[in-house]
Amino acid sequence: MARRRDLDDQQRRLSAATWSVLAERGLPGLTLRAVAERAGCTTGMVLHTFADKQALLMHARELLHQRTGQRADAAQADAATFRDALRAVLLQAASPTEEKREEARVWVGFLAAALADPVLAQRHRAYHLRFVARVRDLVAAARPDWSPADCAAAATGLVALVEGLNALATVDPDTYSEQTQRTAIDTALRVTVPDS
Repeated sequence: MARRRDLDDQQRRLSAATWSVLAERGLPGLTLRAVAERAGCTTGMVLHTFADKQALLMHARELLHQRTGQRADAAQADAATFRDALRAVLLQAASPTEEKREEARVWVGFLAAALADPVLAQRHRAYHLRFVARVRDLVAAARPDWSPADCAAAATGLVALVEGLNALATVDPDTYSEQTQRTAIDTALRVTVPDS
């Protein structure tokens, strides 16, 4: 039993180190050595858990998917209406705070790596399409008078808006401040799903 706890602890430390290095240094700085230094261990220990840089990236993307999925579930569950749920899900996916911008940096790093790696690209598409589907379902619930094609188009546009804000906020948080992001999302919602 103690061995399992040691392995779990090692996995947690390496997970936190991977996330931290990717958020702070971006894709070029994500190396086995950097993760080992951040975790306070050897590169051999990192290699025991992650076979290579691709495995590190896959793990970071999995953590991001889990974090954002849990927040989206909570935001959706706490909303009074479908429109409120849609707004809450979009706002929780935005990056107005430093913690959220850290997540956005991890996302951007993963996306950059996925451009040259079909395995990473496939994982990114799968997670991205889950988010699009969630938004599409909320648009459809808020706009039952719309066709499935209209709901899909609206969802794609809303997701593109949020993910564009995230990418831009990672390098220019002053221009893409919390208020700017909220205003952009609320403006898009007024057009897409107006208050009844």
